[in-house]
Amino acid sequence: MIKIRTFDLLGDYSKVVKLWQSCAPGIQLRQSDEFEEIKKKCERDADLFLVAEENGKILGTLMGAFDGRRGMMYHLAVDKAYRHRGIAAELIDQFENRLRGKGCIRYYLLVVNDNDEAIRYYQKKGYEQLPVKTFAKNLI
Repeated sequence: MIKIRTFDLLGDYSKVVKLWQSCAPGIQLRQSDEFEEIKKKCERDADLFLVAEENGKILGTLMGAFDGRRGMMYHLAVDKAYRHRGIAAELIDQFENRLRGKGCIRYYLLVVNDNDEAIRYYQKKGYEQLPVKTFAKNLI
């Protein structure tokens, strides 16, 4: 039985990073995914970082955030061997319920341009593709 629960930094971090690495290039790890940075994220809104597990094995993750106005979904990932079983949908449902509980009315997500599988998934689920370019700047 698959259980959705809140991420546990000390117990889950290395397993989650391994999952993210296996999902490359769809998930691109950066400095902000290092332990100390994820620790900061967990101090802010730990309840928006979810894992799906079965018998102690992490099968999926969804890391999200809420800034008080808009939500953001990061790193939705499901182990390739466990895809097409509704795990991503359950992670998203739980994430959306938690965002609604915080008063969030809209959220965004980022998809790597050539991640066709993810693009098809979000289109099928009714997500709106926005006509924007994304920019980033390292501060350190």
